[in-house]
Amino acid sequence: MVSHAIDGGGDVTLAVEDVGSGKPVVFVHGYSQSLLCWRNQFESDLTDDFRLVAFDIRGHGESDKPRDAYSDSELWAEDVHSVLTELELDDVVLVGWSYGGLVVLDYIEAFGTDRVAGVNLVGGVSEIGTEAGTARLGSEYIDLIEGFVSTDAEVSVRTLRQFVELCVYDELSPADRSYMLGYNVVVPPHVRDALRDRTVRHDSDLAALDVPVLLSHGESDAVVLPAASREYAELIDDATLSMYPKTGHSPFWEHPERFHRELRDFVLGL
Repeated sequence: MVSHAIDGGGDVTLAVEDVGSGKPVVFVHGYSQSLLCWRNQFESDLTDDFRLVAFDIRGHGESDKPRDAYSDSELWAEDVHSVLTELELDDVVLVGWSYGGLVVLDYIEAFGTDRVAGVNLVGGVSEIGTEAGTARLGSEYIDLIEGFVSTDAEVSVRTLRQFVELCVYDELSPADRSYMLGYNVVVPPHVRDALRDRTVRHDSDLAALDVPVLLSHGESDAVVLPAASREYAELIDDATLSMYPKTGHSPFWEHPERFHRELRDFVLGL
């Protein structure tokens, strides 16, 4: 495992991890998460075939957490561009989980697909702050939004614990729950507030995609409703829809063997 500190948009320093060799796969995590969520992937035999790269998105994990640097889609696009450029990554597969889908599409809107071979959206979000985007979110998740931005420690931790549990179908082990809660708590409330306070529309970018897309989604996802990926499959010309039964918002964590098999097949088929 190699660690990097890479300057993204607006000179925000991003924490990046890099392991394995072969065709590059770049993982972009979701709202209030961390590159640590990809632990099962980084410790798998995917590293025998692919170069896996993940970074803490701005405001998260070990990356910088400025107060005012989250509303501009161009900054998010620059973050991905900086990682690809600094690590000399081309012909990449971009994996965007949940809010990470927005970040991937921010990049594609700004820079196109010249360096992109394919996209894997995992419980992905393509819009936020719009009627269509809100309709794709689960009611239990929406009920947590006020707590996400609370500066009261008890309220914040209670909300994040509920969120962590909402992200999976089965009950988490105490160790996994604490692991996930830890990297959620690291994200300041002002960052979670700023990420929710955006209006971004990428459905048209999905419809215009000229690379293959794998859509991975849990059938019991209570954060981003399964109907979202079904809608995306209708929008995208070259899309493969993979629905995971008895799975929540985190197929890559809940069913890593299947996720690895499908990701490997997708990447090698490009």
